Amino acid sequence: MRRDNESIFSRKWVLRVVSLVLAIFLFVYVNGSKDGFLRQNTRNSSQANELMSNKTAKIEMPLNLVIDNEHYVVTGYPQNVKVNVTGPSALVTTTSNTQNFRVYVNLNNLGPGKHRVKIKTSGLNSELTANIKPQYITVNIQPRKTINMKVNIRLSDQKVADGYTMGDPRIDTQTVQVTGSREEVNRVNRVIAFVAVPNDSKSDIMRSVTLQAIDKNGQTLNVVINPKTTGVTIPIKKNADSNSNSSSSSSSSSSSSSSSSQSSDTKDSSSN
Repeated sequence: MRRDNESIFSRKWVLRVVSLVLAIFLFVYVNGSKDGFLRQNTRNSSQANELMSNKTAKIEMPLNLVIDNEHYVVTGYPQNVKVNVTGPSALVTTTSNTQNFRVYVNLNNLGPGKHRVKIKTSGLNSELTANIKPQYITVNIQPRKTINMKVNIRLSDQKVADGYTMGDPRIDTQTVQVTGSREEVNRVNRVIAFVAVPNDSKSDIMRSVTLQAIDKNGQTLNVVINPKTTGVTIPIKKNADSNSNSSSSSSSSSSSSSSSSQSSDTKDSSSN
């Protein structure tokens, strides 16, 4: 048996076949590993290029005002502005998602009146650039003023269902504070609580209404009212005359019925 094995492996063609098979196996293994390595490198390189490539994102941001709010009121500015942020893709994506920067205008060194100011950013990564639209805005700075005013009730109609009467309206808040620019506050003529009254009302009306400041021409003014809402109650009562008329009708009906009955009894007696 041993001689047979030795004779087989001693033959040259057997060794050559075995060597060839091993060579093919090693070739396939090495090339497969190299292709996998190249594919991995290519993927990693692609991802790295994607992360490092530039990108632009449009972000809508609130506009902040830097000013002494206790003494001044600002009008004429937009609540939000659009910012185009450009830079490395990963940073732009993160900034777009977190919005971890600020858009503002500094008005601290400006006095009352109209001013054209530039919008700026703060807290933005140094590798990013921002293009703000609009770049400049015009604002109107006015001294702040606060006054106290009595609230007046205004009803859409004073007609209710037939047989019912509307009582005197009651309001939860008698006096409010009105704040705004001095120019606008000086125009305030009244603060009103407007209540819509249905024509067929038969029960008390209770509403929570938003207060409005109006000028002498009835135009609504741009001021802040505190509190801005109040409750209004309008009592609706049934007329006393309606009740007495109803009782009279009922009594008349009863009397008529009684008279008819007595008349019928008289006729029956007469017949007998």
